[in-house]
Amino acid sequence: MGQHIPHIDQRSLIPAAHSSRSKRMDLETSRFSEVLRNSEQQLKITKHAQQRLNQRNIKINEETWQEIASHMQLAKQKGITDSLVVTSEATLVVNAKNNTIITAMNREEASSRLFTNINGTIILD
Repeated sequence: MGQHIPHIDQRSLIPAAHSSRSKRMDLETSRFSEVLRNSEQQLKITKHAQQRLNQRNIKINEETWQEIASHMQLAKQKGITDSLVVTSEATLVVNAKNNTIITAMNREEASSRLFTNINGTIILD
């Protein structure tokens, strides 16, 4: 009456081709996740901001841009939408929600300004 069915390790029933396909899919998924993460950190610069950077001869190196992008992601996670980013080269008004640089000014120019509609500040000095 009471038939006993032995426990079978179902992993041993999966063909080798399937497990390698699974590993390949995991690798593709992780690559996609990395690309998505990188694209989420990709900064956009408005035409206005680019003009201000050019007019004011503001030069920001790649390392600083990456640091700005990273901090903008942290700000976004904390619910900050519009932020002021202060670096040694410039002061930027950014929309963290959209990863967009709105405008730029040099540090001297920014020292005498009042900034409104900002709900966070990122200082990179």
